[in-house]
Amino acid sequence: MLFYGKGNEHSLFTASELREAVTGTLEKIGNRKRVLAIPPDFTRYHSFAGHITEYAWEFYRDKISGVLPALGTHSPMTANQISGMFGKVPPSLFRIHDWRHGLATLGEVPAEFIHSVSEGQLNFSWPAQVNKMLIDPDIDLILSVGQVVPHEVIGMANYNKNIFVGTGGAEGINKSHFLGAVYGMERIMGRAINPVRKVLNYASEHFARNLPVIYILTIVGRSGGKLGVKGLFIGDDLECFLKASELSLKVNFDILDKPLEKVVVYLNPGEFKSTWLGNKSIYRTRMAIADQGELIVLAPGLREFGEDRMIDQLIRKYGYQTTEKVLEATLTNMDLQENLSAAAHLIHGSSEDRFIITYCPGNISREEIQSVNYKYGDLNAMLKIYDPARLVDGFNRVDGEDIYFISNPALGLWASRERFKE
Repeated sequence: MLFYGKGNEHSLFTASELREAVTGTLEKIGNRKRVLAIPPDFTRYHSFAGHITEYAWEFYRDKISGVLPALGTHSPMTANQISGMFGKVPPSLFRIHDWRHGLATLGEVPAEFIHSVSEGQLNFSWPAQVNKMLIDPDIDLILSVGQVVPHEVIGMANYNKNIFVGTGGAEGINKSHFLGAVYGMERIMGRAINPVRKVLNYASEHFARNLPVIYILTIVGRSGGKLGVKGLFIGDDLECFLKASELSLKVNFDILDKPLEKVVVYLNPGEFKSTWLGNKSIYRTRMAIADQGELIVLAPGLREFGEDRMIDQLIRKYGYQTTEKVLEATLTNMDLQENLSAAAHLIHGSSEDRFIITYCPGNISREEIQSVNYKYGDLNAMLKIYDPARLVDGFNRVDGEDIYFISNPALGLWASRERFKE
């Protein structure tokens, strides 16, 4: 059922409108005794999910039994990140999701289904894993809050991804990421329904019907240079997600008339400290970049490759390689077989030898960057040429050269018409 649905690509919700929409819908849903909130973590700071979670806490107060950020494989939030994103919500309510422990398996998506949706490429089953907090019988409402935006693994972020990946386990996360990589991210990004989503929808329909989940989904974009919520959809089924996805494509997807020769992406140091996150600069722009073009990534906060220690080690060991090479390495190396999300990430972070990726890190050496198969760029030198404070999102003329600048790759998807086929 869709409880609330409103928005368009031209206007923004005011703060009071957003608050009224959320609290008014919660009133319609009715009284609840114990509520679990599942918002995104700090890597989705701009989702406005922090504000919405704060509204929900103000509405329910002591009925909120916990706030479980959907970390997936990400690092736990710091105290400063929690206060900066969630305002007045008491820090004592926050719980840390561990993607390797404290899990419950709701059911198993059969191997035959995976084989079918992967077009015969994969033969494993898929466990529908969630944090044990979700199956607490005393919980009578789970508020899953987040932003719908084009995504490299699942086409469009959020909805049941927040549950099965955000609070999921190692096996489920690994296999879902690998499925998306094998199928091909350029066939997935911007599509609401795709093989990975079909697997999660199967799990929702067959194993999670009894979970009292209501989704609060935002679509975030700019209007007059201001970032805000352009759409809000609240519901408990697929319709809510599909309507949000439809608007997100209008707001967050830029289709360009021709491929771009040079793209410059800035990674805010408060958000992007690893290539695991920072490679959104690659995922989200790859369909826009011309053959033999260049992507320059300005990454002042970069200090590691993977946020998880094991994944960081695997990235350093194998580097970002073509799909063919990563699949070969996965077939012959147990460490990749046991960490398929890392294998998928290595594929996602490669240009497939089609364009140049120049990483300009703040806290990683030239040798480290080059060891994972990226070209190194000196950050200070590049910032003098491509000053984020002086560039505007979109086309710029710099020293007689046309470049395309993106100030936050997490907010959208970019593609040339010739590389994106409906």
